[in-house]
Amino acid sequence: MRTAFLLLLLVSASGLFAELPEPSAEKLPRWRGFNLLEKFYFKGRHEPFIEEDFRLIAELGFNFVRLPMDYRGWIRGGDWEQLDEDALRQIDEAVTWGGKHGIHVCINFHRAPGYTVAKPPEARSLWTDAEAQRVCAMHWAAFARRYREVPNARLSFNLLNEPAEVDRAVFLRVMKLLVDAIRAEDPKRLIICDGPKWGQVPMEELRELKVASATRGYTPMEISHYGASWVNSARFPKPAWPRSFGSNGLLHGAVKKELSRPLVIEGRFEPAMTLRLRVGVVSSKARLVVAADDAVVFDKLFVCGPGEGEWRKAEFKEQWKTWQNVYDRDYTAKIPAGTKAVSVRVTEGDWLSLSEIGVVQGGAESVVQLESKYGEKPGPLRWQDGHLTGAVLQDGAWLKTNAVAPWMQLAERGVGVMVGEWGAFHRTPHDDTLRWAEDCLRNWQAAGFGWALWNFRGSFGILDSERTDVRYEDFHGHQLDRRFLELLEKY
Repeated sequence: MRTAFLLLLLVSASGLFAELPEPSAEKLPRWRGFNLLEKFYFKGRHEPFIEEDFRLIAELGFNFVRLPMDYRGWIRGGDWEQLDEDALRQIDEAVTWGGKHGIHVCINFHRAPGYTVAKPPEARSLWTDAEAQRVCAMHWAAFARRYREVPNARLSFNLLNEPAEVDRAVFLRVMKLLVDAIRAEDPKRLIICDGPKWGQVPMEELRELKVASATRGYTPMEISHYGASWVNSARFPKPAWPRSFGSNGLLHGAVKKELSRPLVIEGRFEPAMTLRLRVGVVSSKARLVVAADDAVVFDKLFVCGPGEGEWRKAEFKEQWKTWQNVYDRDYTAKIPAGTKAVSVRVTEGDWLSLSEIGVVQGGAESVVQLESKYGEKPGPLRWQDGHLTGAVLQDGAWLKTNAVAPWMQLAERGVGVMVGEWGAFHRTPHDDTLRWAEDCLRNWQAAGFGWALWNFRGSFGILDSERTDVRYEDFHGHQLDRRFLELLEKY
């Protein structure tokens, strides 16, 4: 028996594991913790996990870590059938430290043989390639043999990270293949399966496999991933939470007459006010016109092209042979006192997107965020009692309905549920992050769901996040976001 497991058994005998709850596929504990990212993406070096992380997580009162890992980091010489014992011993250390510090460890294949959501893609597809399926099952079987002596209270397996959109029958067939490979070696191992469509879709069929399920806490992406380079965040509006969410901000001109409709703000504007428009992307050229009742109060022709200009970025779209420039810039118009309706439209050219509309009165601004949805008619906004409102208010109740309730229904049908990843990138303003995070946490607490913040140290975490709008305090040599920590401790 390896030294790591001798240590594990010694710690077990000491009784330090007594407080770890017993999980089952039908009901997961309300674990609270973090993802640790040392092996999240293999860059040619075997990066070990760090025991200090486990010690500090336990000191702060949390009891869970998820280890998203890249299989290329535990194979030898690029041969996906040859496992590297030295690399696997580093994973043994993490399992041992979890036991030593009273923390449940969840092992996840973030990149598996034949599958990843990261770049570059795998050469073979786990969903369709029999060889990739065989090798991936072989890897999971090896992990099951290696850790068969570790109880479920201390260790679980999370099969694949965020499977994308895939046929349900194919998804279930591949999940069963992996589950069967694990249970051939360790029949009672606790297995957690992310829902498809990047962890967004609950699947009741998972009950047949006797596995638990994991979702994500990244709704809406405009809050969780604002400014993130690995998603298409360039067109995201400035984050605000809660936020009044308006209708379609994609306004078409004469090029597509059948889609050309104004965005209308109804209500009595008294006294005079300022309308602020955040122009996002312009395609080719577009004339933006704002009218207060029948009087034009703003008229500007946007013409795209290469080089420098009013825009932040010039992009030539080869498939359409046209320039689509990212402006991400504000323009204002004066709305006269007594105006009853304001219309915003593109009167000529191709199209233009608006990401925000704000009404400024007496130094205060009321803002509505807008989406860009091709083919949808812009719905009306409303100005009333000093507030600009859209069709939807995104708040905690909205989150519950759209992101939590479907998973609550799955849990009620006997499938254990947890939130395997969540958080907001450090570009989202801190106050908005905390308001959004509390709505998420309150919903999950009510549902009985545990959670794991995407990282402990780093851009989503409570330590060393490099936010520019946080007053940090020193914590064992790290920069601690005390306000965020205290919020997590509440839930």
